[in-house]
Amino acid sequence: MKWAALVTWGITAGGGFVLLGTWVARGGLREGPLPGSRIRPQLVGSHLLLAATGLVLWIVYLALDRHALAWIAFGLLCAVALLGFTMFFGWASERGVAVAETERPAERSLPFPIVILHGLLAATTLVLVLLTAAGVGD
Repeated sequence: MKWAALVTWGITAGGGFVLLGTWVARGGLREGPLPGSRIRPQLVGSHLLLAATGLVLWIVYLALDRHALAWIAFGLLCAVALLGFTMFFGWASERGVAVAETERPAERSLPFPIVILHGLLAATTLVLVLLTAAGVGD
């Protein structure tokens, strides 16, 4: 189960980088008075930094088999999930709002299937990390 968590975490990270690249390419780093813009660079940066830190801790846990690291990685992953939900709900609420093309927030360009797959894989990773940290399947 711990290896499945690593695989899903890695795939989730790959999808996250696709979303990040799209968001940056469409002007996501520009802060300004775009109407309805919901995803701020600080939120994206925090999500990325915590997720990457958790993944590194998970790899260290796999290498050293220190159970405390699994729980720390799980705690970080919970924070990542809360930030992810915040971005998801901001993204979802923007999908039906009409704005001029020149005022279109960067998150409007995020591909629907990748956003959904990223979230589903992240939820799967969270469950696998929790079960592994709790000792299920040892």
